Amino acid sequence: MNTTLKVDQTIDCVGTFCPVPIIRARDAIRRMSPGQILEVVATDPGSLGDFPAFSRNTGHELIRTDNSEKTYRYYIRVAG
Repeated sequence: MNTTLKVDQTIDCVGTFCPVPIIRARDAIRRMSPGQILEVVATDPGSLGDFPAFSRNTGHELIRTDNSEKTYRYYIRVAG
């Protein structure tokens, strides 16, 4: 995708498995302001289902998911 997002914080969850990426994302979001964007970099294939569910359950907006090789990037806008 060619659209560039202004990311406010990135967390690296490479090599971790469920529930670690979700826990780290939740903890990061708690320290962020509404409207800011969190980027999560993960390698757990299970995260493909986890992050959409996390967004639905918390009200934070999953803006985009990028997949390349075995790396997944999630962009989440913090709810207000």
